[in-house]
Amino acid sequence: MRQSAHNDQGSNTGLAAKFRARQCAFMFTIEHDFDVTVVTLVDEAATHRQEDITINAFEDCITIEQLDPRTDSVQTVTLSLAQLADLTAALNLPEGVYRRKQSD
Repeated sequence: MRQSAHNDQGSNTGLAAKFRARQCAFMFTIEHDFDVTVVTLVDEAATHRQEDITINAFEDCITIEQLDPRTDSVQTVTLSLAQLADLTAALNLPEGVYRRKQSD
């Protein structure tokens, strides 16, 4: 799934719109390996800079990794592809409880 960093489609409500409104310059890298695509997000513009985030896109899941400087260990969150689809949909919706319809 490839999306433009400047994609302005969708509603102006929700987290994505708030992010775009505060967005300045940003930097990320993309690397394609045999079994994974790796995206690294660099937090250059933040006042209180956070550690870089690495997103690994595998065939069956997505992992999100970030170094925790307090413990000097990498924290990992794994999302199924269904959870990623839910997150993508949620970024442009107002508060509430939703059920995403299955696509055929």
